[in-house]
Amino acid sequence: MTELKPDQFEMRRLESLSNTIFGVAMTLLAYDLPKAAVFTSAPSWTDLAQVYSGKLAGFALSFIIAGVFWISHHRRLARQPEGSRGVVILNLLFLLSIVLLPVTNGLYTNYATSSAVAVLYGLHLSAIAGLNAWLWWTIIGGWRHEIMASLFPLLVFVPGTIVAAFAPRIAPYVWFIAFGGLLIQRFYTARTGPDA
Repeated sequence: MTELKPDQFEMRRLESLSNTIFGVAMTLLAYDLPKAAVFTSAPSWTDLAQVYSGKLAGFALSFIIAGVFWISHHRRLARQPEGSRGVVILNLLFLLSIVLLPVTNGLYTNYATSSAVAVLYGLHLSAIAGLNAWLWWTIIGGWRHEIMASLFPLLVFVPGTIVAAFAPRIAPYVWFIAFGGLLIQRFYTARTGPDA
């Protein structure tokens, strides 16, 4: 193993921290889901739909978003065995945005019809996507397919946030389009081969 410069850090340790943070944050997303105690008797299908329908959609959206960003973070750290102090701090800011996801998700799943809450949630998703794209830029430094794939969610979350200001119930449908970044990555890899 080569010796690190004084301003260099092993990203392997950051990867361990990030796995823990993502795991805890993704688990805490389920915290705001209704518990069995909300029912006074055995629930019918209608009761279950009334209690869980909106909350499960918000939970699923946030869980998938966290999962997609965990995959991106994992791939990025695998390409960057060492990092400068600035890159480590930027990664920590990214992880902070993930830690806060259960908070904004809880607000959103409970008050999805509030445009203020939907905009806050959209701004949070945009911040996560922006930090992710910035981190990719720090290791790639040019317009390659990884940058394009990492910018795609940002280009969807920002307009989705604008939609949330006027039509909070429609915003999640716009935000789900952000997973097109995965399709961009898959399409590019299929066209050029995995080693390109």
